[in-house]
Amino acid sequence: MSETAETGVLRTAVQVDGETASYLTAEQDGPAVLLLHGTYWSRVWLPVLGRLAEAGLRPLAVDLPGLGRSGGELTLETATVPALADWVARFASALKVSGPIAVAGHDIGGAVAQHLLAHHRLEVSRLALVNSVTYDSWPAPHVARFRDPVVAAAPPAAELLGARRQAVTAALAGAATEQLVADYLDPWTVPRVRRSWLAMAGAAESRYTLDLVPALQRSTTPKLLIWGEDDGFEKVEYAEKFALEIPQTTLMRIPEADHIPTENAPGQIARALIDFFTT
Repeated sequence: MSETAETGVLRTAVQVDGETASYLTAEQDGPAVLLLHGTYWSRVWLPVLGRLAEAGLRPLAVDLPGLGRSGGELTLETATVPALADWVARFASALKVSGPIAVAGHDIGGAVAQHLLAHHRLEVSRLALVNSVTYDSWPAPHVARFRDPVVAAAPPAAELLGARRQAVTAALAGAATEQLVADYLDPWTVPRVRRSWLAMAGAAESRYTLDLVPALQRSTTPKLLIWGEDDGFEKVEYAEKFALEIPQTTLMRIPEADHIPTENAPGQIARALIDFFTT
């Protein structure tokens, strides 16, 4: 599936910190919805973008710096959750997005989204999390191993791509095909992107979400959790705990889906996001 396969979806860019910030969107004038990825890239949101646009929303699925199609390169300092949240705020400013904005986050992008809400980096009107990191659920072992400087010291491209192929195939579950896996792996063929990914892995620390819990418990912002039930790392039990402890939270389970449920049930997830963001 090409990045423009969804009706009306296009890839464009804006300058942030002197580098190209690439993002998927649709030519809509409706309310903006900011869509954040984690250890993958904006590709995780492609299956639902066209439907969000058809509902009158303006989806903005950005590639974080150094990842996906964006320019720049992450370091251990710029790849932390707080630093990425600050960058996302600058991205929104570059697009002249102001006022309340709905935010959705997947994987570590969910930690960034929670940080934006809890620390008022943006005026988040509604928060959706899709198989997001929460509490002390992360980093997953296949990511945490790269926090070891010896392991992360420029592993051979073939080794890193092989590890990413294995992770992507599992995350896609029943949706995995050779072409889809290749789509997801494509950015990691670029050395700069591999280095940025290693920086994100090296900066992954659960304290960034654990520290947010008190503020989230005080939050009255509506929240929606969408969870692939078969995720072996961001387990649905964490979503259940979040829904129990954090006010104004609803949990929707996606059966027979793993870490990237947008590929397994795009229609169901798009409808849930539309209903949530337009209520």
